[in-house]
Amino acid sequence: MFKNYLKIAWRNLRKNKGYSIINIGGLALGMAVALIIGFWMYDELTRDSYFKNKDKIAQVYQSQAFNGRIDTGPAIPLPLEPALRDGYADNFKHIMMASWTQDSYIKYKENSISRPGNYMQSVAPELLNLEILKGEKDGLREINSIMVSKSTADALFGKEDPIGKILKISNQYDLNVTAVYQDIPFNNTFNSTDYIIPWDNYVANREWIKNSLDRWDNNSFQMFVQLAENADMESVSETIRNVKKDLNEDTAEFNPQLFLLPMEDWYLRNNFEEGKQVGGRIKYVWLFGIIGVFVLLLACINFMNLSTARSEKRAKEVGVRKSIGSQKGQLIYQFLSESFLVVLFAFVVAIAIVLLSLDGFNELASKEIAFPWGIGMFWLISVGFIIFTALLAGSYPALYLSSFKPVDVLKGTFKTGKYASLPRKILVVIQFTVSVAFIIGTVIVMQQINYAKNRPIGYDRNGLIQIPTWSADFQGKTDIMREQFIKSGAVTAMATSSSPTTRVWSNRNGFTWEGKPDGFQEDFAWTEVSPEYASTLNLKVVQGRDFSRDMASDSLGILINRTAVKYMGLENPVGTVIRDSDKENLTPSMKILGVVEDIISQSPYEPVKQAWYVYDRNNNFSYYNLRLNPGQSAKQNLAIVERVFKENFPAIPFEYDFVDDEYAAKFAAEQRIGTLSGIFTALAILISCLGLFGLTSFVAEQRTKEIGVRKVLGATIFNVWNMLSKDFLKLITISCFIAIPIAYYVMNGWLQEYPYRVILKWWIFALAVFGAMGVTVLTVSFQAIKAAKANPVKSLRTE
Repeated sequence: MFKNYLKIAWRNLRKNKGYSIINIGGLALGMAVALIIGFWMYDELTRDSYFKNKDKIAQVYQSQAFNGRIDTGPAIPLPLEPALRDGYADNFKHIMMASWTQDSYIKYKENSISRPGNYMQSVAPELLNLEILKGEKDGLREINSIMVSKSTADALFGKEDPIGKILKISNQYDLNVTAVYQDIPFNNTFNSTDYIIPWDNYVANREWIKNSLDRWDNNSFQMFVQLAENADMESVSETIRNVKKDLNEDTAEFNPQLFLLPMEDWYLRNNFEEGKQVGGRIKYVWLFGIIGVFVLLLACINFMNLSTARSEKRAKEVGVRKSIGSQKGQLIYQFLSESFLVVLFAFVVAIAIVLLSLDGFNELASKEIAFPWGIGMFWLISVGFIIFTALLAGSYPALYLSSFKPVDVLKGTFKTGKYASLPRKILVVIQFTVSVAFIIGTVIVMQQINYAKNRPIGYDRNGLIQIPTWSADFQGKTDIMREQFIKSGAVTAMATSSSPTTRVWSNRNGFTWEGKPDGFQEDFAWTEVSPEYASTLNLKVVQGRDFSRDMASDSLGILINRTAVKYMGLENPVGTVIRDSDKENLTPSMKILGVVEDIISQSPYEPVKQAWYVYDRNNNFSYYNLRLNPGQSAKQNLAIVERVFKENFPAIPFEYDFVDDEYAAKFAAEQRIGTLSGIFTALAILISCLGLFGLTSFVAEQRTKEIGVRKVLGATIFNVWNMLSKDFLKLITISCFIAIPIAYYVMNGWLQEYPYRVILKWWIFALAVFGAMGVTVLTVSFQAIKAAKANPVKSLRTE
């Protein structure tokens, strides 16, 4: 019986090729979008699945209060480690201190490369579930050891055995390779950790870390933990909450609250507001999930509309079948089998579309998603997906068509009725409500991105590059390099800084100044710079003056930004003396020399943070900032800069970043969301237009004789076009009235997450309305004008 149903379904598809192509094409597009979004969602939701103890691994976070505002982050002080080991060891299987991921120059013989990595305690291989390919799993026992990833080992040693080889790190110290581990897969935290060096080495070679061993106010480190088997994440978080506050009275004024952030939340739920977890990237996962469902729904609506619209052509078939004994259930099965066949063909086409677009999607979404050919669960889910889509698309047409009365059909008195088209009209309204809402949402996302991009950033980023200086070789050569770079003609200015221009690596507090309010808890972005910093960045000094190498007293000077002036409550900031309130580690008093424009160094969607630019007395720089010569091409300038660099540092890889590229990267996540939303919106509109095109074709075919009579009686092409178009335009107008308030509510809520945000304007909604109207007119006009131009003699010949 089922075979017979499929045979009849196949004949109907072949008989009505035009409608079959529209149905299969629309469903294929909808299913392809749903599949790609499904792959993306799975990739997002299964992040960190490489770590077998994922449910037990967490990072220690803390919340602190500053002047009534609560900030939350993963930076913690060093004394916390012995405090947890001594007082709370039963709750943890592993406690691991770690540095922030940082790039280092790694040299073996004459081969030198730059790779990111971490300093970690010896439990790292077990906690991170590293797959050791060569060497020992406990390879971090010795202070001068190093473990490297396979890709790093291949780049350094080629076919040589890495174990026992000596590597020089940033030209500072030699380390012995004790193990090679398999690279952590792309979709996991620590996937960029290409080397691991013992934590003890980190402490032993840095005086500032030794000085931080008993300082609770220096939050410069990371701590990862793995809970004991019987421990619960929430209860342990509650247990350690007040450890810092209880053990150190000096930090109690900031009310530090410790807690554990589970590994499953590191990527998707890492946003906090006023100490409360408020989600994160997970919102985009569900957003695109909703988009995928709606796009598939649009495709299913096409199938429903075209199937029910052609009801009169199938009415006699239903009448004959019922008169010879077919039951309603059998007819439902027959129509559902047609739906199943269409969906099956559409799924095959959708697979082809996915395969063709997956590489482009990966590049756009910054993913490494592979088609799951060999995963049985995917095919099992696909079968369910096909059946679900077939039922969703075919259930209404099957119930509608099988309900016809055979007596009325065979007597020729069957009429679809005055309200037979009402469900189709409702479905068209739903389609275009979704499409118009998508258009509005996409326009607002792009508006927000452009609004932030066009925000004044305070300096000139064009032609500005930064070169990392992570090796000891750079110490003592700053003045020589500045002279040689400028003398080469490729560079017009050079300055050093402790942080890259587009980031803030250090925050400081513990200072006093005249007029500081009692109880004021200050927090400043801190960057140590050479005297040429402001002039190199074309950073405008709005009060006072810039640093000067000719004035020895400037070594105790600082520049502050406009926001810092307001933050500190200074009416006349120039000349204000800043004193260190830490009596044990007292630093010399500093004087404010000038005020500079605000620089956007952090999120372009957030207010600028109060910042100090401090004269670098101790060569704590991490970057050369170079202003390229605008009179020459960038390619020519870079070639000269590289030559000068290699003449002075032959063993160090020449690496650089354009500051404008680094700044553009701040918009990457939102830009990605906007681009993907635009693509899915375009596909949603295309699917809706396919259905509209099919419906218009059917209406024109159904009213062929009426159009012929009207033309004979003098109707113009415009009259015919107006007759066929006005009903659809009414439906689109209704869609717009429904979509606008929905889109406004959703997008206004989304914008509230950004302190620096675009104001919603009326033209955004007008653009969406006119766009939807224009697309509708173009879609309907093709068939309407074609029907209007048809020869009425042919349509009336049989009358």
